Amino acid sequence: MAIEERRSIISRAAIAGHPLHPMMIHFPVAALIGLVAADAAWLLLEDPFWQRAALWLCGTGAAGGWLASIAGLVDLLSVQQIREKVTAWCHAIIAVMMLSLASLNWVLRYSAGDEDRALVCFYLSLLTAALIGLAAFLGGRLVYEHAVGVEVES
Repeated sequence: MAIEERRSIISRAAIAGHPLHPMMIHFPVAALIGLVAADAAWLLLEDPFWQRAALWLCGTGAAGGWLASIAGLVDLLSVQQIREKVTAWCHAIIAVMMLSLASLNWVLRYSAGDEDRALVCFYLSLLTAALIGLAAFLGGRLVYEHAVGVEVES
């Protein structure tokens, strides 16, 4: 099997050559992963602090994720080499599914007290976290295998 020569795929949504999407996703990912722990703490301890923390983590993670997705969408739609990658489309579709679940989770929490829907919200948090893992795996493939947004020395 021939080794494919890797070439850099430059991001259009970048500042001084640094792609925005990978810079923006860390905080929303941390919030949505932390949401699982906050939900577990609320279910185990029933301390209202964890209910409020979960609401804020969910809203922050969903809103921040949608903002980060804008930079990813700019690259997906404006860079032909990225558009040609099946991995990029799979990453985008899974990210939209994950952010939709996180948004639904936030709406459920905001519209009713967590006591009413605690278990449903916890399951949504777990599913969101699993989709984050899958999207992160695919995003890593885009960076490390396809050189999206990185400079490859020749």
